[in-house]
Amino acid sequence: MHPDIRLLTYAVILTWIQIMAGSALRAGGNLGRAVDNRDDDVPLSPMAHRAARSARNMLENMVLFTALLLAAQAAGVGGTSRVVLGARLFFFARLVYFPVYLAGITYVRTAIWAVGVVGMALIASAIL
Repeated sequence: MHPDIRLLTYAVILTWIQIMAGSALRAGGNLGRAVDNRDDDVPLSPMAHRAARSARNMLENMVLFTALLLAAQAAGVGGTSRVVLGARLFFFARLVYFPVYLAGITYVRTAIWAVGVVGMALIASAIL
């Protein structure tokens, strides 16, 4: 298996962890709330809001990352050094992004997000 596809798998796992963490924070540790329909709006903590936004941002970026890696495979450049470097930049930036976002560190969060975008740009440049 190419390292870039392995990193895609890791990114999927990271996405799932972010979604679950956001859900747990929104439930506030209340198992009953975690399994019900949550039809009532309960005030959320700032961290729960950040976790939800971070998970949504991860999903948005995963669509692009996945499409780029599939396009790289189709173009025959999957597993090349530029694609693998781009996938590594994306994954490790996203790994750091989540706790930084939860902590509410704004400018650092944006810089880390930009590193992930650079990773995707590297993959795109290998395809083009």
